[in-house]
Amino acid sequence: MKPLRHLRKYFYKYRVRLLLGIVFVASSNLFAIFPAQSVRDAIDLIKDKLTGIQAANGLGKQELIDALGKDVLYFTFLVIAFAIIRGIFMYLMRQTIIVMSRHIEYDLKNEIYAHYQKLDQSFYRANRTGDLMARISEDVSRVRMYVGPAIMYAINLVVTIVLVLSVMFSVNAKLTWLVILPLPFLSYLIFRVNSLIHQKSDAIQAQLSTLTSFTQEAFAGIRVIKSFAAEKRNYFWFKQETEKYKDKQMDLAKLDAVFFPLMVFLTGLSALITVYAGGLEVLNGTATLGNIAEFIMYVHLLTWPVTSLGYTTSLIQRAAASQARINEFLSIEPTLNDNPNGYAEFKDSIVCKNLSYTYPGKEIPALHQLNFTIKKGTKFAILGSTGSGKTTLVQLLLRIMDPSEGDLLIDGHNLANCHVKQWKDRIGYVPQDVFLFSDTIAANISFGLNQKEEVFAIEEAAKMAAVHDNIINFSEAYQTKVGERGITLSGGQKQRIAMARAFVKKPEILILDDCLSALDTRTEAEILENLARIPFGKTSIIVSHRASSVKEAEHIIVLDKGAIIEQGTHEELLKMNGMYKEIFEKQSNEDLVS
Repeated sequence: MKPLRHLRKYFYKYRVRLLLGIVFVASSNLFAIFPAQSVRDAIDLIKDKLTGIQAANGLGKQELIDALGKDVLYFTFLVIAFAIIRGIFMYLMRQTIIVMSRHIEYDLKNEIYAHYQKLDQSFYRANRTGDLMARISEDVSRVRMYVGPAIMYAINLVVTIVLVLSVMFSVNAKLTWLVILPLPFLSYLIFRVNSLIHQKSDAIQAQLSTLTSFTQEAFAGIRVIKSFAAEKRNYFWFKQETEKYKDKQMDLAKLDAVFFPLMVFLTGLSALITVYAGGLEVLNGTATLGNIAEFIMYVHLLTWPVTSLGYTTSLIQRAAASQARINEFLSIEPTLNDNPNGYAEFKDSIVCKNLSYTYPGKEIPALHQLNFTIKKGTKFAILGSTGSGKTTLVQLLLRIMDPSEGDLLIDGHNLANCHVKQWKDRIGYVPQDVFLFSDTIAANISFGLNQKEEVFAIEEAAKMAAVHDNIINFSEAYQTKVGERGITLSGGQKQRIAMARAFVKKPEILILDDCLSALDTRTEAEILENLARIPFGKTSIIVSHRASSVKEAEHIIVLDKGAIIEQGTHEELLKMNGMYKEIFEKQSNEDLVS
């Protein structure tokens, strides 16, 4: 139960619903006892009056028959009235406790998701997406079964046993002991079987997750599968996984096939004992026929609560295991904390001093002893081949992670102590690996805005990214759905829509992380020309492995194996006769040939 202590704050928040639920559970059980007592009184009354009718004759006999009919009608309406009142309380019981569980489920999901948003990139590298989704969906659902049904059944169990057994012992203690004899065995059996059901259900759930992940990956990579004509092989793998899933489901079905008939047998055994033992008590004169009917009804009232004991225990076990998994993630503290009182301006420059970064688990640094300055309002460029550390440097500038050594200063203030939210609000970022949401083009472009803008602002950004003409040729123009991850668009279109998403923010700092590589030379030149018209005061950071993309920058650094080997303007770097000149001349010759 220790992991479930996390939920105490939610029980306190919804304490009124919980207390009302307990009252309604007690009330519904109280009105379940009254019908049994009414049936007892009715049967005993009918038996006595039938004896009187047999002894009577003439007009007196008819009067007794009429009176008997009225009594039967009275008790019938009485039982119906109790049933209706009990139904009303059961409805209110579910409207309080079950609805409370839905509120807690909602709050817990929001808590987990909000916590996910705070965690840094290292957390997402260490955990699979499927596991993150499972904890916020299936694990939370299991916890909801505890805060709703399990608590409701537990309260119902306690209240029912206390009320019913109190009444039964007050009527006939000996008969009560005989009647409840099979119920502990029934409860133990259910507990044991539920443990097996729990294990098999977990195995089914794990296999379902595997099957779902396999299917999702197959659909996402359908182009690759078809390109390699691997449909049959892929189907064979899918069939193997579904066979495993079917076998696990069949094991559970076999267990259910034995469990439910056995449960019905033990329940029926209690009723049989009631009739037999009750009959002996009637013959001995220590009970009435009405008591037998009354006790049969009490047995049925006790059966479900006792049966639910094992089920409830299983629900609590599952919830505790799931909440432990949830707590594991909730206990992880973000390593990149936002300082709301930190420096929140950008007036002069970004300075890197002896900046180094080594990825966790690696020995060779991705960046080593970088020193450079980016003046506000200038165009700064980072040139390097694949694996040179360009994207790592961009992630440090975005403060997705902090440097292992050295300092990254904003106007002399360490970025780690700055107001991160306001810093990121100043930045428009276009990653190399473009991600578009499954929404309209307009929604994707306006994603980075804090509030809705006029249509012309979105169109203006699209024109800057040289994608406006493509968009208006679509049948629904800016309202065109791009599909999952932008699957309906070409690579170049996705890249330019991602650029428009950055442009529409009108950011103080624009970072293009090797995002021009998917574009042809003419489109690249058009976008660079548009960037040249950005008003004074805007800072541009262009990251590329192509010299043609960076040659107009006012300062260029050349990275190789995580270190700066050259830096300066385009003309200065050409005079050095180093790597930059070699890359520039080689790529210029390739462009001429093409």
